[in-house]
Amino acid sequence: MSQGPHLTPAVIAVVIGAGALHACWNAIAKQVQDRLMAFAWIGIASTIAGGAVLLITGLPYRAAIAFAIASAVIHVGYDLALMNSYRLGAFNQTYPIARGTSPLLVAVGAYFLAGEHLGTIAVIGIATLAGGLMSLALSSGRLTRRDAPAVGAAVLTGITIACYTIVDGLGVRRAGDPWAYTALLFALQGPPLAAVAATCRPAASWRDRAGTERGLVAGILCVLAYGIVLWAQTKAPLAEVAAIRETSVVFAALIGMAALGEAFGKRRVAAAMVIATGIVLIGI
Repeated sequence: MSQGPHLTPAVIAVVIGAGALHACWNAIAKQVQDRLMAFAWIGIASTIAGGAVLLITGLPYRAAIAFAIASAVIHVGYDLALMNSYRLGAFNQTYPIARGTSPLLVAVGAYFLAGEHLGTIAVIGIATLAGGLMSLALSSGRLTRRDAPAVGAAVLTGITIACYTIVDGLGVRRAGDPWAYTALLFALQGPPLAAVAATCRPAASWRDRAGTERGLVAGILCVLAYGIVLWAQTKAPLAEVAAIRETSVVFAALIGMAALGEAFGKRRVAAAMVIATGIVLIGI
């Protein structure tokens, strides 16, 4: 690995925690029947949080602003792809595929765009972790032709994840202050889906107390989870942070078992062990 940002046990622990928060807000969003409204409220929470932090930090350096704008656009595409994948497939299938698609793509992108040359063990660790993540999607059995639309939407979601991860990694390192960059990003990406919901949903949809509360809670968790990841991207290589962050699928599997009545099963235990092995290899 080239000199520069490097992984430490503290960064690993913090990013795994961010993964847990990410799994929680996705599970909450999945449970809201009207997902456009759920993401509208997530966007509102993001905008409020981002605006509040910007009042304290001010804008990031000018060199980072274009990256934040580009990332906000990609995030809107990510939200739409994620909503579609949740509409078409089960949480315990689409979430692991989406999260498992991105680590290797980020590693390739970071190699060419950020000049990050990972060591052999780290590359093996990322590949091992990605394989474990993807195996969780198959933990309930083989995919069928009926699964194709959901799988396609999940893979598209994973591609958008890789794109915004690379863009944000490059942007936050030019920002001067990672929290200023994070705040600007959330302030920019929050309004679009809220605006779409305002034109597509009746006033009664905005008075759904349960949906509102869940959406706002999910939005707060989303801001915390990704803010932590952006900070970590200033401390460690993008590919390693992205790979470790996707341990969120293990937490998603646990949430599915505890809250959604989904069995964990031997296959998921085996997949979790593969993921743990990948994390160890990345951290060596």
